[in-house]
Formats: sequence, structure tokens, C-alpha cells
Amino acid sequence: MTVVQERSATDARTLIGDDLRKTLAANIRARFPDMTEGQAQRGIGQMLAFLVAGARSDAPLSPSPLVDDFWHAFLLHTKAYQEFCAGTLGKFVHHQPGFLDKEEHGGGKALRARTVDAITAAGYLVDMEFWPELDIADCSQCHANCHNSPRHA
Repeated sequence: MTVVQERSATDARTLIGDDLRKTLAANIRARFPDMTEGQAQRGIGQMLAFLVAGARSDAPLSPSPLVDDFWHAFLLHTKAYQEFCAGTLGKFVHHQPGFLDKEEHGGGKALRARTVDAITAAGYLVDMEFWPELDIADCSQCHANCHNSPRHA
């Protein structure tokens, strides 16, 4: 008899320190005043999980519009973002706004489904509140057409 022990998913919030998490949460809550502290903290975790998955993926991944907002908040802290990329990801993850060919990559909903699968495969928690378009009809891309594509120039 083989016993398979399932590994529990990790909360990606642990990838950055408390002070940076508090700063990012305050920044995002200033932009979205109705967002609770708990939602902001969970969103930070989803953004960090997306970045880890994107750094490991050979295929382009795409954040949801809300996860992209968290990414933008982190990008504004350029030194902290650069240090996170170098120290945690081992490479810089560029923010690549633009369009990916729908025929080749399946459009926004397919990209985000692949992204959620990549986050899960990387061992991180997925909070579906931050990936709502997976429960609705097909869409083209996020509002700003942002993605993390290793092949995007």
C-alpha cells in the first residue's frame, strides 16, 4: 500500500516582511477605500503567488485585474520589488502590458486559468475572490492587457 501525503499550500504573504506588507496594504487601501485590511493582505498573497508562478513558467501568465492592481502597488516600491525579484524569484519579473495572440494563448480567461493552475502547481494558496473572471464568460484580457510573458520583447 502506498501512502500519498498531500502537501498543504503555502500562503505567499510569507515571502515578504511585515513592514512591506503593511505598506503595500495601506497603498492599495488608499486606492480602494472599501477594501478591508484582510482583503488587502490576501490580495498581496495572490500577487506574490502570481509572481512566483510567472517566474517559473515558460508560458505567459496573466493576473486578474485586481491582482494586477496589487502588482502595480508593489512596482511603485522599486527597490523592494527589485530585491524581492532577485532574492526570492532569482530573476527580475517585468510587467509587460500588451496583447497576446488569442489563437495562440486562448485569451484572458484561459490565461488566468493557466495562471491559477501554475500558482497551485507552485504550492501556493489560490483565493478565488481575486480571480472572479474564471466564473464568468470568456473575456479578452485584463483591463490593461497586462501579462507576464517570457517571450514578450
